[in-house]
Amino acid sequence: MGSSSSNHPEQSSPPHPAARLRIDVFSIFPTELDAMCGLSILGRARAQGLLDLRCWDLRRATKDAHRTVDDAPFGGGPGMILMPEPVFAAVEEVSGPRPLLLLDAGGRRFDQAMAAELAELGSAESGGFSLLCGRYEGVDERIRTELVDGSVSIGDVVLAGGEFAAMVVVEAVGRLVPGVLGNAASPTDESFAAGLLEHPQWTRPASFRGLEAPEVLRSGDHARVARWRQAMALVRTATDRPDLVAARGVSDADRELLAEFGLELETGC
Repeated sequence: MGSSSSNHPEQSSPPHPAARLRIDVFSIFPTELDAMCGLSILGRARAQGLLDLRCWDLRRATKDAHRTVDDAPFGGGPGMILMPEPVFAAVEEVSGPRPLLLLDAGGRRFDQAMAAELAELGSAESGGFSLLCGRYEGVDERIRTELVDGSVSIGDVVLAGGEFAAMVVVEAVGRLVPGVLGNAASPTDESFAAGLLEHPQWTRPASFRGLEAPEVLRSGDHARVARWRQAMALVRTATDRPDLVAARGVSDADRELLAEFGLELETGC
């Protein structure tokens, strides 16, 4: 993995050429990103060779004593801009997998469908994709138009840099790679997988401060539990994210399922 302490960072852990998905991340904070890539699910997947996560220093190809990657914008204005020369050089020196996506507020809105698309790149010729983390007030426009293949946004918010946004993308995509979660059903039984939020969940104790876990979940009737969960996912989505239900629609089968458990959607769904 990349290190912020040298122009040519050593790998902190060996890459896995046979990994199911490779993701390269370019940043001025590669060591910190690398540490986050070693946590929990990502760390286990990395150790097992399922994910090949590489974090690279944007300063790796700089030549000056201060390892400068930013400068003031032409025309004046607040803040500093990432310069094209060191960014182009870092990306070209590494030759990471394509597409290379810039984390940018104006990019394509990241969602579960895009996460699935990126996870599929593991089976493409490139074997994965790369992310470029912006910093300061933005990047030189030549980076956007001539270097990257596109841009991605995690929402209509402004961050100081792309690092935390990159980790959102890495984790959301990485957990969709076969074998990463261990339970093959997990990625298909979560929020947004079928255009709905995930159904509500309960665990022990069955009774807590007078609040009871639903009887159906303790019935042992797995088919009934599955139907009830689907019905509850519809109800929860209609309440919390009616836009998702509007986009998905409500079928006759959905209405029959709701009726089975005496449930109704909010008016208008």
